[in-house]
Amino acid sequence: MTAKIRIGTRPSALALAQAAMVAGRIRAAAPGLACEIVRISTTGDKMTSAALAQIGGKGLFIRELEQALAAGRIDLAVHSMKDLPAMTAAGFRIVAVPERENPRDALLARGAGGWDALARGARLGTASPRRRLMALSARPDLQIMPLRGNVDTRLGKLAAGEFDAIILAMAGLTRLGRLEQIRGGGEIILSELGDREFVPAGGQGALALEAFGAGPIAGAAEIEAAVAALDDPRARAETIAERAFLAAIGASCVSPVGVRARAGADALTLRARLFSLDGARSLEESAEARWSPGDTAAAADLGASAGQRVIARGGRALIDGA
Repeated sequence: MTAKIRIGTRPSALALAQAAMVAGRIRAAAPGLACEIVRISTTGDKMTSAALAQIGGKGLFIRELEQALAAGRIDLAVHSMKDLPAMTAAGFRIVAVPERENPRDALLARGAGGWDALARGARLGTASPRRRLMALSARPDLQIMPLRGNVDTRLGKLAAGEFDAIILAMAGLTRLGRLEQIRGGGEIILSELGDREFVPAGGQGALALEAFGAGPIAGAAEIEAAVAALDDPRARAETIAERAFLAAIGASCVSPVGVRARAGADALTLRARLFSLDGARSLEESAEARWSPGDTAAAADLGASAGQRVIARGGRALIDGA
């Protein structure tokens, strides 16, 4: 058995925490296997001021990691699933999708929590088109301001008074241990946003463990099996359905769309909400199908068919900005 697996990750605190968690679980599945964390800065990490759409989209957060996989400098890459384009590039494969964290968004505000507690015209920070338009749908009076940077940078800007409120993912706050700190007391109040009206981004809260090529990871069947053991059938089905929906509608990083699938004991449900780029128009879609653990085809079919219905209802015009 190969003595070591090289795990590539972005260098942010959140990405490193996610990679460390994955490494710990791999070691538990394969005792004696050494896991080396390899930090790789991506183009998206280096360009912190421009909006994501202006610098090429979400693929900028995975490009260098995939290049390292293809070149054999790392054996496995750990991504936030929502950073992956809807279609996986040729030659790459998602080996495992670990158990999913809470996919919802959270509103964090200084002094008082919840939409109703925000003053009229309050300054809300987010760089996400989806979050911006869903926020304006709930509170059209808000002043939406661009906000980028890692979780702690964003929290710091909120605490410093640059914003009255910001929106962050519950999963990132949880994995960094910030959720407990915020709920432990202080002037920042957290309100978890319901995922019916505030539909999360596709893949939010999930991780993707990616490898290159069809052969076993690091050339060892035992390592391949150890990584595959991290796969959670429900998380995989949910993210397959969400990504199939996004692929079907042709969504990009600038598309204001949320999609959330839920895998139950015997059924898979999906809910989506899509806005035009100016927020003037929107569409909602829901779907359900019978499902059993391991049935990835049903998940893909559910997402694709829901996406096709959205297109038939005029979703292409919303996506293209027509």
